Amino acid sequence: MPMNAVTARIAQGVTSIAAEDWEACSGTANPFVGHAFLSALEASKSVGGRSGWQALPVVVDGPDGKPAGIAPAYAKSHSQGEYVFDQGWADAWERAGGQYYPKLQIAAPFSPVPGPRLLLRDREQAPALIAALEAVTDQSGLSSAHATFIDPDEVPLFEAAGWLIRQGTQFH
Repeated sequence: MPMNAVTARIAQGVTSIAAEDWEACSGTANPFVGHAFLSALEASKSVGGRSGWQALPVVVDGPDGKPAGIAPAYAKSHSQGEYVFDQGWADAWERAGGQYYPKLQIAAPFSPVPGPRLLLRDREQAPALIAALEAVTDQSGLSSAHATFIDPDEVPLFEAAGWLIRQGTQFH
């Protein structure tokens, strides 16, 4: 699929995307980015409403009209539930006159579990999906985009797009 044959959109939550379309992109290897887990978070109101996690899945549709790539993305109004403690960054940003929140968080909510953040039916669509994440951030008035606990296989994809990669150690 050539990149110019795709369209990008923001879905109205995980539940607005058919489970079979989501799973065609996510596969079944990591339950924390699966449709069942993420839609259960929406149904239970763990995300949405006043939780500070507003679901904004970013979808790149292929020429067949089906999702070719999905990023589990959220507009965040705080740093809770991310297991990345960036409150110092938020404070510094705001003391410098900026507004850190809302920000775009590409993650498995409440889970410091490494895994895919670019759910791709076709890996060639990774650049288009990353570009869509950047466009959503810019066009939605979000301060920045953060993809956390990304699968090591995805690091080169984000690096190629010029994203900074967080260095950290997990003990597991």
